[in-house]
Amino acid sequence: MPPPTRLLVASIGNPAPYLNTLHSAGHTVLRALTIPLSTPPLVKSRPHANGLLAHSPTHPITLWHSPSMMNVSGPAVATAWKAFQREYPGAGLVVLHDELESALGVVNVRGGERGTKGHNGLRSLAKSVGGGYTRVGVGIGRPVAREGGEVAKYVLRKMTGGEREALEGSVGGIIEELERLLEGGK
Repeated sequence: MPPPTRLLVASIGNPAPYLNTLHSAGHTVLRALTIPLSTPPLVKSRPHANGLLAHSPTHPITLWHSPSMMNVSGPAVATAWKAFQREYPGAGLVVLHDELESALGVVNVRGGERGTKGHNGLRSLAKSVGGGYTRVGVGIGRPVAREGGEVAKYVLRKMTGGEREALEGSVGGIIEELERLLEGGK
């Protein structure tokens, strides 16, 4: 299969008031990507499910910030992806998301068909988009307690400045992965 001609890098997370939480790590990383990719400000795009969109003038990469709540983000991603494919046939989809089982700022790249490990946003994507995309999980660590209520409190609390810096520090590695995908790497 030839490499994609352009990438739609879509972040999933939560809108305000949960935007600056660990569960929205994908959004934090996407906003940090705007600097090295020299994108103009993200602007609302009605054809792309009312998400925020920006095209990089220096790379064949478009950034898209989901407007939906994390757990039901699949339909919005599917709508944006379909519109993007009409504009850029041969494009590829990359989804940025938080990853509870990885240390803070650690980047893991997997195929979209891989299991969701209980991640409701990824479950929603599986139902709406299926496979055929690349997932980039950014580690947010895990609370000591494993009970659902403790995990929910952990991922939905405001992130600290140090946590934000660790997430934003993953951008260089993510750009390397995006360039590898554009060159045909898996």
